[in-house]
Amino acid sequence: MSFYVYLSGEIHTDWREQIAQGAEAAGLDVVFTSPVTDHDASDAAGDHLGEEGNQFWRDHKSSKVNAIRTRTLIEQSDLVVVRFGDKYKQWNAAFDAGYCAALDKPYITLHGEEIIHPLKEVDAAAMAWATTPEQVVEILRYVTRA
Repeated sequence: MSFYVYLSGEIHTDWREQIAQGAEAAGLDVVFTSPVTDHDASDAAGDHLGEEGNQFWRDHKSSKVNAIRTRTLIEQSDLVVVRFGDKYKQWNAAFDAGYCAALDKPYITLHGEEIIHPLKEVDAAAMAWATTPEQVVEILRYVTRA
């Protein structure tokens, strides 16, 4: 039986690939899903619904179209990994973590020590806090094979 893991958050590094490769190398039966990670495509997700002169409404439409994928995949997952990177503030990742908490969906946060304080509430609701993709793979190994 496959274990479904949604990989949320930061899109500027290869952390998703590191986790997927680690799980494959460990022979884990894990299916990974994620949001659209092409920033320009995500920003333009609602453009086909009509041109907007105001950036707020363009973002509003695109966020709703993106939410169709995000909410569905989070709801279908067994576990969510929420990555907070060092360079940008990932408000969408914090929202995903809150959505998981509201659904009582287990999630793991993945971030460095330098942002422990601003993420204290997000981490408090998480089932684990990891600092490396390898730690996430070890958690996956344990929960799928224990």
